[in-house]
Formats: sequence, C-alpha cells, structure tokens
Amino acid sequence: MALIVLGLNHNTASVDVREKIAFNQKQLQEAADEIFARVTGVDEKVILSTCNRVEIYAHVEDAEAGINALKNFLYRYHEIEPGLLEPYFYSYAFEDAVEHLFKVSSSLDSMVIGEPQILGQVKDAYQNARKVKATGKVLNQLFEKAFFVAKRVRSETSIAENAVSISYAAVELAERIFGHLEGRSVLLIGAGEMIQLAGKHLANQGVKTILVSNHNYDRAVKLARELGGSAVEFGRFVEQLAETDIVISSTSAPHYVIRREAVEKAMHLRQGRPIFLIDIAVPRDIEPSINELENVFLYDIDDLSNVVETNRAEREKEAERALEMIKAEVGRFTTWLEQLEMEPTIVAIRKKAEEIKERELNKTFSRTSLDERQKEAVSIMASSIINKILHDPTLHLKKHAGPAHDPHKRKSITEAVRSLFNLE
Repeated sequence: MALIVLGLNHNTASVDVREKIAFNQKQLQEAADEIFARVTGVDEKVILSTCNRVEIYAHVEDAEAGINALKNFLYRYHEIEPGLLEPYFYSYAFEDAVEHLFKVSSSLDSMVIGEPQILGQVKDAYQNARKVKATGKVLNQLFEKAFFVAKRVRSETSIAENAVSISYAAVELAERIFGHLEGRSVLLIGAGEMIQLAGKHLANQGVKTILVSNHNYDRAVKLARELGGSAVEFGRFVEQLAETDIVISSTSAPHYVIRREAVEKAMHLRQGRPIFLIDIAVPRDIEPSINELENVFLYDIDDLSNVVETNRAEREKEAERALEMIKAEVGRFTTWLEQLEMEPTIVAIRKKAEEIKERELNKTFSRTSLDERQKEAVSIMASSIINKILHDPTLHLKKHAGPAHDPHKRKSITEAVRSLFNLE
C-alpha cells in the first residue's frame, strides 16, 4: 500500500487550466463516490479543490498505478481529452506525499506564505470525504496529523505575522503610529478591492468609526453597510478630515483629491492631534507635500510595497523554521505508517501463538484433574511464556519499520518472519 497525491496548483497551471478540473460542493460528493465505486486500487481518498489548487490524496495498492488511475478519473469526470493536462500535473508518493500535505496545511505552499484560509479549506475537504466514508485509518491519521503540524507552525513561528498585502500593510502601519486602533476614526475614499480589504482589516481591529466616500454614492453606501459604518458624499469628505485619525484613499481620479490646504485646515481644528494618510492610488490621490506638515504621516504605494517586501522576506525566514518542524513530523508519521504495515504480521504471530496456547491448555486440562485455581495459574504462566517469546521478534519488526531502514530489507525481514512462523 502507498500514500499518494496527484494535483496541480497556481505554480504549475494558470487559472483557466485549474478551473477545468475544479470541483464544486456537489461534485465533491459525487466525485468521492465515483472514485470509491469505479477507480480500482484506491482504498481511501480526499479531494481538495480551491481557487489555487486541485489535489487528490489517496491510499492505494500501488503508487504508480494509483496515480495513473486518478489521472484517468479526472480526465473522465471532467470530460477532458486524456493527456491534455500532463504538463501541469505533479504527483508525490510515500513520505513525499506526507510532506506535501503538511506544507499545504501549514501554508508553506500557498501563493501568500502564512495565509490562514488554506487550513480551513483542507479541514473542509477532509470532513467532506469523511461524510461519504471515503477515508479510513491511514488518511484519518494523516489529516489529523497535518492539522496538528499546521497548529504547531502557526504557534511556534511568526509565519502568519507581518503584512504581505498592500491593504493589510496599510493597517499595520496605522497600528505602528497609534499603538492600537481601538476607538480611532477612519475615512475610506474609494470603494475598490484594496479599500474593501483595508476596511475589513480595520473593522476587525475595533476602530470606532468608519466613513466611506466614493464618486458612486450607492457603492459607498453598500461598502459602509458591510463595514458597519456610514457613507459620505464625495464632495463633502474633506469636511471629515478634522475628526478623522486615519485616511486611506484609492480612487481613479486624474488629480489630487486631498490637497495640502485642506489638511492644514484640518490640523488646526485637530489642535495637533496626529493624522495618518495612506495613498494607495496610481496616480496619487494625496498631495505629497502634505508630509511636511507637523504630526501628519503620509505613505504612498511605494512605501507600502517596501513594507510588504520586507515582511515577505521575514515570512520566508520563518518558513525555513517551519520546514524543519514539518520534516521531523513527516519522519514520525512515516514511522507510524510503516509500523502499520508490520502490524498484520505481528497480529498474525500473536494470533497463532494464542491458538496454540489454547489448544495445548485444553489438551492438558482434559488429561489432568486440576481445580479452577490451578488451571488459572497454568493459563497465566502460558500467557507469560508466549509474551516473553514474542517480545524480541515484535521489537525487531517494529525497529525495522522506521523510515531510516531500507524498504527492501524491511520486506525481506517480514517475509522471513512469516515463513519462520508459517503464517501463510
């Protein structure tokens, strides 16, 4: 038996390729049922389908045959010409498959290292497979171990810290200026994707007031409602600067929408209280000379990009630490899995010994007139003798089950033991 994974992701395939074999929620159940029913040699399976990857994890009779069977299933299920996706597929077997899942769950294989969403997606994929009874002892243990590893990585490294998106970097900078954002007031100018993401990050940090202003007032109202804030007409947002601690602007205006005079007037009314302005528009929305004013902190897209690159480098350092943890956990899981392969032999030896013991005890008891107490004493002695005889062979089998040992040697030892005990 072998653990395998077959898939493609954002590193190997563009979105137009990935969407060809993506699964929706209904298809996930249908596909798991179909693999179970029609794909031979696949004992257990989990399908992971996200916007950035489609992967099938499986416990199979033979690694190479199993990978080919999964490829053929994907071609058939999605009605794709066989062989068309060969340049985009990757596959791993045995400990490489284990390591890949641990990396995926820990967000080391994500487009953004350290992003938290992937772990929830892996958990959902696993639960979907369990619902249709597509998993068993091996994949259950594998995925539970993957969740444990991901938790270790997040708690023992700083891989999820340090903003690596422009929107979150803006919020991180604001926190550095003010110490914390609870009770602060925010003005968002624009309603595009980066403004939306920044607004959500700010709302999660407990800001007191969120105002949204946009050329399209209806879009401003919609975003303000989502963030629990209020909309401001675009022509009147300058009036709010005196009461605003944080301003984030990203419009498509061809000229400055916030000029120096407006901020000077606002700072006079604020009586020197600091104001933080973030300009993530190209061309810029905020007049650069504003940064010369006392207690006014202005950052543009280049400033934020530098923060993001610095933070990304920090995450990559943490990823190296996380990889060391993962490799250690892969070794532990592989040992368990290979000991599991020895288990049938160990169980068979003990079963045969127990059968012999019972047979010989019955024969002895039928020829003697021992009382129950004496019979119990003889039975305990017989069990003790069996345990002592089997102790060394059992330890020897388990010792040679680890990943450090040659699989061919492990197989020959298993075959020799089965032959010696006549277990076939």
